[in-house]
Order: sequence, then structure tokens, then C-alpha cells
Amino acid sequence: MNDTILRTKNLKTYFYTTRGVVKAVNGVNFNLSRGECLCLVGESGCGKSVTALSLLRLLDSPPARIVDGQVSFGDIDLVKCSTRQLRQIRGKDIAMVFQEAQSALNPVLSIGNQIIEQVELHERISQREARARALALLEEMGIPSAERVIDTYPHLLSGGMKQRAMIAMSLSCNPQILIADEPTTAVDVTIQAQILEIFRNLRARKQMSFIFITHDLAIVNEIGDRAVVMYGGRDVETAPVSRIIKNPRHPYTRGLIACLPNMSRSEKRLESIPGNTPNPIELPPGCPFHPRCPKAMDICRRKVPSPTIVAEGHAVSCHLYAS
Repeated sequence: MNDTILRTKNLKTYFYTTRGVVKAVNGVNFNLSRGECLCLVGESGCGKSVTALSLLRLLDSPPARIVDGQVSFGDIDLVKCSTRQLRQIRGKDIAMVFQEAQSALNPVLSIGNQIIEQVELHERISQREARARALALLEEMGIPSAERVIDTYPHLLSGGMKQRAMIAMSLSCNPQILIADEPTTAVDVTIQAQILEIFRNLRARKQMSFIFITHDLAIVNEIGDRAVVMYGGRDVETAPVSRIIKNPRHPYTRGLIACLPNMSRSEKRLESIPGNTPNPIELPPGCPFHPRCPKAMDICRRKVPSPTIVAEGHAVSCHLYAS
């Protein structure tokens, strides 16, 4: 039985600007299973957030355009379906927690009204029932004095409270898939731990599927089932999280692991990956990582590597493993 709920194949999203074509997402492939937490991980600028926004076609067009690929949700291709059909799916079947709650929440509407609006858009219930659901969600998120917060405007809340309200809004219609775009970035470590605990509880109780976007491999190790490592707008390694952490195969993944703090090391200085992420307007030929790769070969400069299966459920796009 196939338990895949979402399938992304060769997704390409470009931005057409006066400076040139920005190839932000340049051929991303992954599957999401029911009840799974799939993490998209990589440095800033590798295409994680644009991939997430492309799944629901939330990018402004122009300048953005999905030029190729499929995003299959059941028998629906989200890339090609009508805007009307997509609006029925957004928020109801697939919801998203955006990276910055401050800019994602409407400043002129109270927290409660924003949640109620989404519920009334997708379900035929009274405003009283919608408000009761909004209040229950805020309480579920651990927001103190939820009866007061429900009528509060976003600018009066702390960053952690806004992020909790954003999560409550995303859960208002019990979606099958929740996309969380770096939900712990703008909060301190205490709030980060609390937000991660919320996601763990949601998985345990609701058996939802998650796409969790982060640049922090420590978070991936804590919450994820599988990870997709991205670089230069591509997926370069996909594997169960335990295998990614313990036995990374792509040189870029190994570099990310080496950057993690390790108290057992005698050296006090953290390692780093030399160089910078590539300019998406002028991507290097061949493998996009080759200018920074310590194991680069001549073929890496000429040819984009195809995915190679190195173990069950473990794929690597690297010429080191090409047969």
C-alpha cells in the first residue's frame, strides 16, 4: 500500500528580474508519507523557503514562475490545477506556518478574527462555533489568558506568542499536511523548545504529515523522520535523519555536520564550509557545490550528478557514488 500523500518531481521555480533569471529552485524531488515529518535543510539561500511557497503557489507572479515540475497531492497536480481548486486546498488540506509571524499576520485584524475568517472560509459553521474553536486552539497552543489574546492585535504580542497564534491558525481546519517554514528562527531557545514540543504533540495526537524547514541540523535530529538536504536549488541528499546524522554521504552534508558544535572535540574553534552559496543568477556549471567541495573532480565541473541509491531509502546526487 502506497502511503505517499505528497509527491514533488523536478520542481523548478525561477524569478525573472532585470538582473537576470534567478534559479531559486532548480529541480527538487521528494515524497512525503502520511504521518511523517520530512525536514528540508540547508544554508540560507539554498531554496528551502521558495520550495515550500511553490508547493501552494504562494509566490507573486511575476516575477516568480514555476517553469517545470509536478506537485501531486492525491490525484491533483498543484502546479496545474485551477486557482479556485487550489484555494480550497490551502488552509484546509495543506496549511503553512510562515517564517516570520510578524509579517504573516494581518496587523489590522485581531488574532481571533484571523482564525475565525479561515474557519468560515472552509467550513459551514456559525461565528460562535468558529470563535469557540479559535479559543480552544489558542489554549491548546499554551497561550496564557487566551480569552484576552483572542481579541488582541498582533503587535501587542511577543514573538513567541505570535508564532503560537500562527500555528493555531494553521491548525484551524485540521489539515492533512502542515508546512512549517523555520518556525523557531526568530525566538529564543526557551520558546524554541516549547514550539518544538507543540509539533511533537501534534504528531502524536493528530498523525499529521509535516514538512519542516530549517537550517539547524540539531532540530532536524530532534524532530525529523527523513531529511532532504538542499543546495543550489537542488536536493543533494535524501535519507532517514539518523543516517544523515551518523553517516552523511554528500560532501556538503558532511560539511554541515562538521559545523555542529560538539562538546567532545578538543578543538574550541568550529569548522566551517569554505566559500559562499552560489549566485542563483549565475549557477556554476555541473554540480553547484563543486567550487566549495574538497573532493571535486573534473566531471563535477562539467556534469550535474544524477541521484544514486547508496542504501535503502538513501539517495545522493554526487559523482563520487556514480556507477
